[in-house]
Amino acid sequence: MARFTPEELEAARDRVVPDVVADGLRVLFCGINPGLMTAATGHHFARPGNRFWPVLHRSGFTPRLLKPAEQRELLSYGLGITNVVARPTARADELSPEEYREGGRLLALKVERLRPRMLAVVGVTAYRAAFDDRKAQVGPQPRTIGDTRVWVLPNPSGLNAHWTAETMAEEFRRLREAAEA
Repeated sequence: MARFTPEELEAARDRVVPDVVADGLRVLFCGINPGLMTAATGHHFARPGNRFWPVLHRSGFTPRLLKPAEQRELLSYGLGITNVVARPTARADELSPEEYREGGRLLALKVERLRPRMLAVVGVTAYRAAFDDRKAQVGPQPRTIGDTRVWVLPNPSGLNAHWTAETMAEEFRRLREAAEA
C-alpha cells in the first residue's frame, strides 16, 4: 500500500473515484462515500483497516482475497461498486443530509439504468439518510428500485466495532445466497 503525506490525502478531496459498474450485475455494492485513501489511490475501500475485501472473500463472493487495486476483477463475478455520495471526505460525518438525499436520488437513477439484481448499501445509517427510511435495519429491505432488490449491509469500516469480520461475512453470505436464488 502506498503511503501518502497529509498534503497528498488532503488534495484527494478534489478527486473523483470512478464506479466499477456494468449493466445487469448480480450485486451492486454501494459505499457511503470515498474516503481520502480511496480517493488518493482511485480504488474503492482502500483504507488498510477497511474489512470490505476480506469480508467479500470470506462470504464466498470472490474465490480469493482481492486487493483494492484489483477492483475491476469484480465485474467478472457479476459484482460492482459505487457510492451514495461521490465527494471524498476524511469521515462520513462530514456529509450533509442534503448530500445523502441527493446521493440517494442519483443512486436510484443509476440503479434504474444499470438494472443489477441486488443493490447492497454498506452502512445502515447511510441508507436511512439517503432514502429517508429511519427504521431500516441490516438485511433485505421492502424497497425495490425497478426490479432491483435492496439489501443493507453493515459498514465494513474498521471503526464499526458493532460487527466483527465473521458476523459481517455471515450477513454478506446471506446476501450472496439471496442474489443466487
